[in-house]
Amino acid sequence: MIETDKRAIYTKELWKRWHDARKEWEDHAREDIDFYLGNHFSEAESDELASRNQSNIPLDRLYSAIEQFKAIITSKPPKFSAMPREDSDSDLANVWKTILEYIWNISDGNEVFKQSIHDYAVTGLGYFYAYVDREADYGRGEVKFTYVDPFRVVVDPNARSRYFDDSAGMMLSTIFTKFQLLDLYPQLSEEQEDGKMLIDLVEGYSEDETYPSPLNKRTMGTFTPDYIKDKDTGEGSEKYQLIEHFSKIKVPYYRILDIQSGEERILDSENMEKFLSDKKIAKALEQGLIDVVEVQQTRIKLVCTLGQIVLYEYILNTDKYPIVPVPNIWTNTPYPMSDVRKNKDFQRFLNKTMSLITSHAQASSGLKLLIPQGSVDDIEELERDWANPNATIEYDPSFGEPHFPSPQPLSNSVMQLPQLVEKYMDLNMGIFEMMQGNTEVAPKTSSATMMLEDFGQRRSKSKLRDIEGSLRRLGQVLYNLSKEHYDYKKVFRVVQPNNDMSEYMVNWYNDKSQAISEMQNDLTIGQYDINIVGNS
Repeated sequence: MIETDKRAIYTKELWKRWHDARKEWEDHAREDIDFYLGNHFSEAESDELASRNQSNIPLDRLYSAIEQFKAIITSKPPKFSAMPREDSDSDLANVWKTILEYIWNISDGNEVFKQSIHDYAVTGLGYFYAYVDREADYGRGEVKFTYVDPFRVVVDPNARSRYFDDSAGMMLSTIFTKFQLLDLYPQLSEEQEDGKMLIDLVEGYSEDETYPSPLNKRTMGTFTPDYIKDKDTGEGSEKYQLIEHFSKIKVPYYRILDIQSGEERILDSENMEKFLSDKKIAKALEQGLIDVVEVQQTRIKLVCTLGQIVLYEYILNTDKYPIVPVPNIWTNTPYPMSDVRKNKDFQRFLNKTMSLITSHAQASSGLKLLIPQGSVDDIEELERDWANPNATIEYDPSFGEPHFPSPQPLSNSVMQLPQLVEKYMDLNMGIFEMMQGNTEVAPKTSSATMMLEDFGQRRSKSKLRDIEGSLRRLGQVLYNLSKEHYDYKKVFRVVQPNNDMSEYMVNWYNDKSQAISEMQNDLTIGQYDINIVGNS
């Protein structure tokens, strides 16, 4: 047995509490995914349609609208830009611009961005996750980012900030199999006193996957994580939950001011000890030539737990959570709405309208025969003979003649209902048929078409401004992580689409004068504003 860490118990309890708080949002988001995938009907609705001899295939308008929205938002990949806060930092700002572009390239930024936009449009909430890949660059590590599924992240339900800055913490859950964990963390294969591996003594994960189960019937043959989670039942398929808990703490920093030269430096606790160990510095402090001010700064603490143990714990050199949300329809809570949810009722109404039209078509094409009671001896024989175009059928005319009840014709207003519903769905989404290449609704002149195209994209551009806010926050987190991680000599090289190449070397010394004079492109110096350019 291995000892249970109190931090692991606290993390698991907090995870369950925050996860239970968002259960209602999770159900809505899962139904949004069902509608996007084409699964619009519940079991009861599907059975009712089958009893009417109707298909449960919907007239899916949501899918095309979501795909067109994603195409517009991601038509041009965004780019990071670093702006200096003073003129002396302009050269190093270009270095940071190249570094951020380099991080975007090695992280497959275009693909990650599109997947986050997909979650943003369908579930109402996408996520970016900035991290340090310790194995990259032959063990030197690289700062990267990726997207994470919104169902893997839980947040303090009391958060009211758009980017969850006021949240008491954020948690990222990942479900691994035994083989996956041993590949990521070889130390878990260490043999213990009883001859078992360390991972065999860790508590497994017996609950359902963090990805919720569907609420509607799986009619389109879709394969989602909840459906395939139990397909592999062989050796090494045991499930474990790894939770990364991010919380804010206060860390002391020291502002050092040389009174004679006016030079100012910022040091953390470790570098402050080295600074004070210099005898010249200690003497200058006694003489009052150096002023020291201690300040408390917010930093993010990461605790990674697996079962009842803590894998690692350290402090990230950033004051912003590395998990950056991309909320869609903001509700001042961690549970925003999606474009799918705003249009689900319209889609249901469209499906119902088509069901009524189909029922009328069935009644019109298969007319019912009414016969007077007692005029035919064998009803079943009549039904068989009725299908034969050359049959001779006997009946007793004294009871009356058979006749067909003609259904009332459908009103033109009913036939126009589908187009009206589709129009309102397009209006909600800000995606119109002309923008999807439908020439029938486009103006006759090219100039009018281009004008309407530009007007039609204003709604999408407004949403893009909101998304850029999350990208800017991601750039700030990448900037903070890079300042701490890239503390060694390294060359950053970025090839532009026009085949121009930008190359910068950081953290190297200029020793042309046969003596080390100063470090060139020291990334720890200066502060820069991270902006987004090159928008769609």
